[in-house]
Amino acid sequence: MRIAKPILSVTTPVGVAWGLVEAWRVGPWLAALMAALIAVVGSLVYMTWRRIRQEQCGGRPAGNGKANADARASAGSKRR
Repeated sequence: MRIAKPILSVTTPVGVAWGLVEAWRVGPWLAALMAALIAVVGSLVYMTWRRIRQEQCGGRPAGNGKANADARASAGSKRR
């Protein structure tokens, strides 16, 4: 895994770009469809990553530290 992960991290984007170039050679419409598919899959991966990060933070939406500290302080004062 120590060698495979960096290799995959480099070759996957290169392969995707190469695939888009080859799709453009076949037909520009095919490259446009492939780019749209890559954008949809990328956005779904991002939304999944964002949801995991939110749940790791206790369900609070991501924001600056001051807003999170204020929310914790107000929640703590209600418990007392």
